[in-house]
Amino acid sequence: MPNIGAVLREEIARLSRRENRSEIDKTRKATTQHRREIAQLKRQVVALERQLKLLVRKGIGATPTATEGTAKSKSRFVAKGLRSQRTRLGLSAAEFGKLVGVSAQSVYNWEGEKARPRGDQLARLASLRGLGKREAAARLAQGDGSTAKAARAPAAKAKAKRKGTRRARKAESRKPRRTSATTAKSARAPARS
Repeated sequence: MPNIGAVLREEIARLSRRENRSEIDKTRKATTQHRREIAQLKRQVVALERQLKLLVRKGIGATPTATEGTAKSKSRFVAKGLRSQRTRLGLSAAEFGKLVGVSAQSVYNWEGEKARPRGDQLARLASLRGLGKREAAARLAQGDGSTAKAARAPAAKAKAKRKGTRRARKAESRKPRRTSATTAKSARAPARS
């Protein structure tokens, strides 16, 4: 007569295998269905990308040009990217600042994430992205990097001139005015020897 413990163990193992098989079959069916759906979605994405490229080539796609316009107006700024670009070009902060039209301290503040460039400065930074070492050196040699300062120069000169005239008026108002009485006194005073 077989041992009752061994018979029970075999029966439990058989029942558990049958239960596991039924659960695994459900999971396998769900997995194969998911794989089919994923493959179908991938095919749809590829087909849609082809259509989009074709429409853009034909010039029908108006939405990509609209997104390009917004991308130009909203440039991303990453401090690490600025630092790596400056080191790639082999420029000091002062030289890079001349290209952008700002001071070296501004460049350091941008790189250290203590400040962010304004809109016009962001546009100038974006225009320098494709610049090579030779072109950057040529711009610095030409003084082309100071175009932003040159654009602001007439306004700055006019402001300085206004300040100068104000200062001159203040200095004149401080000087004692010579009246006829003061000139008469100086004429009457005997010359001391």
